[in-house]
Amino acid sequence: MRRVYHSHKNFFINIQFLLIAGMFVLAQSIPAFAQLRIVPLGEFPQHLESTEDFKDPARIGASLSLPFFDDFSTTKTSAPSNAYWLPGSGVYVNNTLTNSHPSVNVATFDGLNAGGIPYSLVNPLTQNFTDTLTSQPVNLAGKAAADSVYLSFSWAAKGLGELPDSSDFLQLEFYSKANGWVVVWNQLGYNVDTLFHQQFIAIKDAAYFHDAFQFRFRSYGRNTGPYDTWHLDYVYLNDKRSVKQPYLFDVSVRKPLTSFLKKYTAMPLGQYRVNPIAATADSLRTDIVNHFNNFNVLTSVLTVSDEQRGTELLRATQRSILIESLKSKSLSAKISPPAIPATLDSLHLLSKFYIVTTDTIPKVNLKTNDTIYARTTLSDYYAYDDGSAEYGVQVNQKLGRVAVQYVLSKPDTIGGVRVALVPFNKDISGQSFTVQIYNNKNGRPDRMIAQRSVPVRYASSRNAFIDYAFSNPVAVLDTFYVGWLQINEQPVTVGFDRNSTFSKNSVYYNLGTEWAKETTLNGNIMLRPYLGKKAQAIVTGNEPVASQEVHFFPNPNKGEISWQNKSIKKIEIFSVQGHLIETIIPKENAQTATLTNVIDGMYILKATDGKRSFVQKMLFFK
Repeated sequence: MRRVYHSHKNFFINIQFLLIAGMFVLAQSIPAFAQLRIVPLGEFPQHLESTEDFKDPARIGASLSLPFFDDFSTTKTSAPSNAYWLPGSGVYVNNTLTNSHPSVNVATFDGLNAGGIPYSLVNPLTQNFTDTLTSQPVNLAGKAAADSVYLSFSWAAKGLGELPDSSDFLQLEFYSKANGWVVVWNQLGYNVDTLFHQQFIAIKDAAYFHDAFQFRFRSYGRNTGPYDTWHLDYVYLNDKRSVKQPYLFDVSVRKPLTSFLKKYTAMPLGQYRVNPIAATADSLRTDIVNHFNNFNVLTSVLTVSDEQRGTELLRATQRSILIESLKSKSLSAKISPPAIPATLDSLHLLSKFYIVTTDTIPKVNLKTNDTIYARTTLSDYYAYDDGSAEYGVQVNQKLGRVAVQYVLSKPDTIGGVRVALVPFNKDISGQSFTVQIYNNKNGRPDRMIAQRSVPVRYASSRNAFIDYAFSNPVAVLDTFYVGWLQINEQPVTVGFDRNSTFSKNSVYYNLGTEWAKETTLNGNIMLRPYLGKKAQAIVTGNEPVASQEVHFFPNPNKGEISWQNKSIKKIEIFSVQGHLIETIIPKENAQTATLTNVIDGMYILKATDGKRSFVQKMLFFK
């Protein structure tokens, strides 16, 4: 059963996690069984820019000619293209905060400027204009109402962000020679759905028909974070248009390409090489949208390349794909593991999916929304997330722990963890929390094998990670867990990616003495463990307790073991399955031995002095 309580900027969902749309959390409202909570992204502790900086961007004399068309597909960064828009808008161009947009990429309006900084921190409930997206001047001189000039655009509220409240709005303004900026359209946040809607605005007033006409979109809402989210796409200004023919002869790609990997979005190349078939997804998928009121037949092409070297590794072509009028269609292409030279220590794959169409608007290049890219890193780290944080995740109480499961293909060492830390409510830079690594027992975290107390640090840019390295790499056998311990009342907030569910069955929490699986988080916690060079620490897995009189070292080991007890008579090396691999009879007073039959992996060493037996696990890693 789910109970939802609504109030201004706050609502609480009594399920396994708590989703917060407001700024404050009342302790008495949090149910005892809520363990993790998802919160909106908050302020980044950088230089704050005033709302005044965005009220009326400087006008420039150069003008664009009709038609004006931008669906943000040409944008290579998170900011709108300066070819169409004045800089300083504060909007965030992305392809991750919505899933039903008209074409690849949208412009998102919220309470953060372009650097992810709130417009105001003075009062948590302050409301004012937030993001302002202003067009470059467009030449409408010589036009008249009879030319049927229209501006159309698609808009939506919320997406994967926060639903605007009744006092919030998105509005469109035209620049009039006579009256300055004039509001011509306004959408209140009250009672809106979350679908994309196409809006047509006629331009008829003679005061707009000049050589430096501009239009701008402005959002109004909370200034202290992304609590009121609007999305804009498919902006088109032209003459000779009619609301009776709102369709464009355009087929566009839309949703992000799925991961090249089956279980992760990134993994170490050495781990991938162990079993590429098992690690590689069966296919890559996206979808396309037909914006015309007639069917279309097209060809799709998928290529996968080595981005660093420019070498194409894979190509898949599908022809005669039929898409019905005004419909979307899922497309997929089979893939297989690429041939990777043994000399490479990293590989950056660039997946490119494009469609071959006959799209056309006179003087508009509609080919830019025919292509979508995805990058897969095979380097030194594991990732479940896509690199974008739509929310943050917190432990619900002090001394609570979170751990995320990762599975190695072969034994290795962990050098540290990269964490996407995001603020919520206040800057807690410098506050301590503990990064931890656990081993595995029966599919759950068990014994802690490494930890490090670290300070909270925020990255200088949106969606960046902070690197917390261990002083010595940590040896792990196969399955391990990475997480953190909440040691203060003020919770640490880690980025949360809501665009896939790779880690849906891999998140665990512990508020006392037992670990439990978290099953209600539909997304990925942005923790990225990376491999280390070598390990000096002892593997402390689920091994029988060995006598303190016998200790084999170093562990991990490259094939030459040492010990201090000179009375050892025999050493037997067993596989973890119990098979005898090798027997060593040390010479008198010997304290070293070279093993000849072991390969990389975990083994059990059994030693005896003739009276007592000693058992120890050891990782051999050459």
